[in-house]
Amino acid sequence: MCEEYTTQPLDPPGAHRAGPPCPRRPAEVREAVTRAVSERCRATRTPCDTEALADVLLVASELTTNAMLHGGGITDFQVDVSGPGVRLSVSDRSDELPVVVPSADGQGRRRPGGHGWPIVCRLSRDIRVSDLPAGGKCITAVVPLS
Repeated sequence: MCEEYTTQPLDPPGAHRAGPPCPRRPAEVREAVTRAVSERCRATRTPCDTEALADVLLVASELTTNAMLHGGGITDFQVDVSGPGVRLSVSDRSDELPVVVPSADGQGRRRPGGHGWPIVCRLSRDIRVSDLPAGGKCITAVVPLS
């Protein structure tokens, strides 16, 4: 699943998204996700699955951390709680596709890091990487809520 990508433009040139400022750090993204999921649970009068929420928060953290470390910073973030899952979209400045990094180098020495993208792939039901009209990319992941 995570070795294949779908690329497509997201918004037409000149499109503008109104709303509060974009979260720029993983902690801010986690707060936004928690708020969105909690509001949905209250509105539908359904209990929130704490384990599923933990998965969503982990994916949100990994996507934003990767955007900061490898993508030149977060340029946009969106969360949508609809249906049986949470759709997370994180945009950054890089055109580079995410890759799985081997856990060891050529001499068999273990490398630090490299776990974020495999975590995103394992916990997400659907992942799309889209080119942005002004450059950069948007990674959208859908994480099940149950």
